[in-house]
Amino acid sequence: MVGCRIRKRGGVGGSGDVELAPGEMTMPSLMLLYADKALFSESRALWLEIINSSVVPGAEVVLRLMDAYLRAGQFDELARVVREVASRDYEFCAEIYSAAVSCFGSAGKLAMMETMLREMASKGIKIDSLTGNAFVEYYSAFGSLSDMETAYGRLKRSRLLIERGAIRSMARAYISKRKFYLLGEFLRDVGLGRRNVGNLLWNLLLLSYAANFKMKSLQRAFLEMAEAGFSPDLTTFNIRALAFSRMCMVWDLHLSVEHMAHQRVLPDLVTCGCVVDLFLERRLGRNLSFVLRKMDLNGPPRVSTDPLVFEVFGKGDFHSSAEALLESKHRRRNWAYSSLISMYLKKQYRSNQVIWNY
Repeated sequence: MVGCRIRKRGGVGGSGDVELAPGEMTMPSLMLLYADKALFSESRALWLEIINSSVVPGAEVVLRLMDAYLRAGQFDELARVVREVASRDYEFCAEIYSAAVSCFGSAGKLAMMETMLREMASKGIKIDSLTGNAFVEYYSAFGSLSDMETAYGRLKRSRLLIERGAIRSMARAYISKRKFYLLGEFLRDVGLGRRNVGNLLWNLLLLSYAANFKMKSLQRAFLEMAEAGFSPDLTTFNIRALAFSRMCMVWDLHLSVEHMAHQRVLPDLVTCGCVVDLFLERRLGRNLSFVLRKMDLNGPPRVSTDPLVFEVFGKGDFHSSAEALLESKHRRRNWAYSSLISMYLKKQYRSNQVIWNY
């Protein structure tokens, strides 16, 4: 779920102290105390006193009041606060409207989010990149694919660039619906040459091919990625490794491991799992050490692959077993890849009575 982006000191949830000038201390502090305790009638009375006086409450106070309403699910009251701030034309109106978009969006109240956006436009408040991208993220999380694509189109027409968070959210939505062709089309529309998001776009394109085991397209995209000046990272290699492993392409996986070593890309549990699972599936356990020796397995076991990959492929047996072991009562032990593999092979031996000779 996409989180609410209320921008204030102390974090969302109201646990931080609100900084107020001495003359504003008593009434706003008491109002927020009531709001945090869900005593909204009392809080409301003090809020009306504040805004109908000469006291300007300040953005921090309003944001925390909105946060209290959000946590209590008091969405109509939250919207009323926003409109009351706007009616007084405080200088922080744009910040309050942006926070309101985040509040309603994070709660899945897309219609109320749209209303806030329309009100912003009617008041001539420009939608910034943070708000525009959040808008796309919320439609990705709570709307249909059609709604999401419409939101993305609106972002483009506003001449704002889609950023990493919104790209990932849209990709997750396509992946959850298994719409890998549409994912590829979206990535090309964003522009595979975008440098400020690193390898994200290319990795997602590779994932869209690997998901349907379009191996020729996968290889072609991998070469095009290099030609475009992008260097493969761990996620790049593991997307290919997972496809090779699931397709039982032993030699291709072997070459990919060698390519990783040449590029000095360190493997993780996912890489090890691709090798171990494939070699045991093909009953090539006696040859396993030959490939593992080509991998740099000296560091502590880790998983550094983009989690979106697991939403397509899930986790292999070795990967799942290793994570369970690392999180178990043995988690304090100084594990190494080699010890995890040895223990896993012993487990397989006990269950299958086959000597893997690792």
